[in-house]
Amino acid sequence: MNSRSVSRKQQVFDIIFGTESPAGKAFDVVLIIAILSSVGVVIADSIPELHQHYGRLFWQIEWGFTLFFSLEYCIRIWCSPNPRAYVTSGFGVVDLLSVVPTYLAIVVPQAAPLLILRILRILRIFRVLRLLPYIRESTILLEALRRSSRKILVFFSMMMVITTVFGCLVYVIEGPEHGFNTIPESIYWAIVTVTTVGYGDLVPMTATGRAIAALGMLTGYAIIAVPTGIITSELTHEMRRQRDFRSCAHCNRTGHDSDAEHCKYCGALLPTVTP
Repeated sequence: MNSRSVSRKQQVFDIIFGTESPAGKAFDVVLIIAILSSVGVVIADSIPELHQHYGRLFWQIEWGFTLFFSLEYCIRIWCSPNPRAYVTSGFGVVDLLSVVPTYLAIVVPQAAPLLILRILRILRIFRVLRLLPYIRESTILLEALRRSSRKILVFFSMMMVITTVFGCLVYVIEGPEHGFNTIPESIYWAIVTVTTVGYGDLVPMTATGRAIAALGMLTGYAIIAVPTGIITSELTHEMRRQRDFRSCAHCNRTGHDSDAEHCKYCGALLPTVTP
């Protein structure tokens, strides 16, 4: 491969994968507009009145977006230094899933499966997440979520135990004669009750069943904020960890950003960080 071809690949790579150059920023803006527009077409096409009058136009527009994203996907593979790593990465898989359903619709009959394919095409909106690694605040949030994942898993495990207990109790007390035909249906009722959603499709009729329902509601109110507290705690810890505790020689204040060179309070030059 000659140097001219390598240079062209590098230029395309900087535009498509980078966001620092004006061309890269312009490409990202165009890509986001295309993503949101394509999702808007899918949403509009799901409305019966619009589909009846503009269904063919929507289909043509969708094919235009699909060809555009297919070309973009191929170019990403071509200019990537490690094509296999990109294809198997999370964003690479999402990029592929955003175009595959339209091609599959050619061979799949236009029935119920086609509706599933249309829903899958909305995955294209998640391509916007490609920009998150370039936003410092998003990395803090993602790290906080990663640190709290085990605690959240324990919490949901506890919630499954609680809802299973409530479901079994109401199944024994209410029974099929009051609509609680199986234990899974009763557990579903318990989840709806403990989370205070309250669809109302299953309702306990006996006094004991209603007492259990009331206890489930109170339990839900008591513990529903636990995941928020866990994530908030980890987010606060991560934000403090990201802070720079260098003291300004002029005003003696701390709490600067880790990449700051000047004090954000008085503008004085901060001391150099020692590795």
